[in-house]
Amino acid sequence: MEYKVLYRKYRPDTFEKIVGQDYTVNILKNAIINEKIAHAYIFNGPRGTGKTSTAKVFAKTINCENPKDGEACGKCNSCINLNNNPDIIEIDAASNNGVDEIRELINNIKIAPSYSKYKVYIIDEVHMMTQSAFNALLLTLEEPPKHVVFILATTNIESVPITILSRCQKFDFKKISNDVIENNISEICKKEKIKITEDAMKEIAYLSEGGMRDALSILDQLASENIEITLDLIIDNFGSVPAVLVDNIIDALNNNEFDLLKENIDKLKNGNVDYKIFIKRLIDKLSYLVFEQGKLNYLDAEKIKLIVFDLIKVINNYNININPFILIELVLIEHLEIKSMENNSKNISREIISNENVQQKEEKNIENSNNEIMINKEIRINNCFVAATKDNLKSAQAAIKKIIEENSDDKLLLSMLVDSSVVAASDKYYILCSSLDSIVKIININHILIEKKLENIKVIALTEEEWLNEKNKYIINLKNNVKYNYIDEEDSRNDTLKIEDVKDSIVKNESMEEIAESLFSSNKIEIE
Repeated sequence: MEYKVLYRKYRPDTFEKIVGQDYTVNILKNAIINEKIAHAYIFNGPRGTGKTSTAKVFAKTINCENPKDGEACGKCNSCINLNNNPDIIEIDAASNNGVDEIRELINNIKIAPSYSKYKVYIIDEVHMMTQSAFNALLLTLEEPPKHVVFILATTNIESVPITILSRCQKFDFKKISNDVIENNISEICKKEKIKITEDAMKEIAYLSEGGMRDALSILDQLASENIEITLDLIIDNFGSVPAVLVDNIIDALNNNEFDLLKENIDKLKNGNVDYKIFIKRLIDKLSYLVFEQGKLNYLDAEKIKLIVFDLIKVINNYNININPFILIELVLIEHLEIKSMENNSKNISREIISNENVQQKEEKNIENSNNEIMINKEIRINNCFVAATKDNLKSAQAAIKKIIEENSDDKLLLSMLVDSSVVAASDKYYILCSSLDSIVKIININHILIEKKLENIKVIALTEEEWLNEKNKYIINLKNNVKYNYIDEEDSRNDTLKIEDVKDSIVKNESMEEIAESLFSSNKIEIE
């Protein structure tokens, strides 16, 4: 017998079997009972929540010869031949989205149903249709034949023209709750004689993100091994994250405990865990914690918001071939007590490079003793702009790339460089920029680690906002013929940036095009 995957085998064929969409089901059933069938519906919602299944059940029921209480009888000719009914037409708009396909549909609409009461057109992913196809469909939606019902399904209703929406009854399909998904999985496992633990069912429900189809697909994949489905099996197959680890990390953040945080991050580093799943689960827990004010200690709503924003940046910006949990670790460490982090940077560096030998640790601790020295950002930015060129920028980018390639075992150094980039460079100074504030802070605390590899080059790290401000200041100064002069960092008298204006008057009416041309020329600074 041909094997049928679970989500197809257990696809609802009656309203009673549709789960998690009670509101929509009740309205549709009442419409059938009261014989108030509209000519067009649009079902909107996330994938796997039952939009197409509900459309098929609705089409089956309105064509049933003996419906009872809004449910199809399942015995009449129309119900029995549902899958081969020529009057129920399914169209995938993702592959049939052109105006020619819609015109062909419109021509066929005029033909009466073969033996059903209604000819039902189910158009899936309708948002994928072209504008000209929408325009052609609009004419039919305005005055369709009485025997025609349209059911449009979409996961992106914002892309459907308002002219189409205004002619349809709209139903929003919600994500199915984890409890409902767990119950459904339990029932199916009993029928299929699949052994599964309660923790595993909860994890599948979580991973499905409110989609029953995804939940059954995961269950199907795990059941193919013919062994009991456990939480460990799911973690091995899908890189899921044990709830206890997430809870421990939340506790570490909430109680400002570095050791507990480091211990649990290390477990994630060494496991087969998808970092995106971990971040999502951590954000979910943090967001929930905001509403449990009685459980907040070190954390508060503002700290939680900052942590969440930084974690989202990791997902959006991480694209390098190293362990992402090193970066996540640095992000989370920053949100512990800041004073503790800065005053004990030696300890943090020692923890991060725990796999290195004792001699390497001692060298880094010596270097980190310079962390107490305050870097004058203005002086370093100024000195970089004095002699920054396009050639220097290319050389700097090559130098940083070489350091990354040659120091793959130096976790601290690697974590600082892989998520930052050189945006301006002279023969003596590099300006680094990162979208993560935590990385900027770590670089500036441990700048000597980088400078040792670069020999005579000094570095300064800026956030994206800081870099944008400095770049704009540079353009304004360039336009006004303001000259950048070199300032000696060792000279204690230079407490602030001093820029000498070499002309008495400001150049006026110079076009920004000329400024930009000068800015990007070979003998001027190259700014990314």
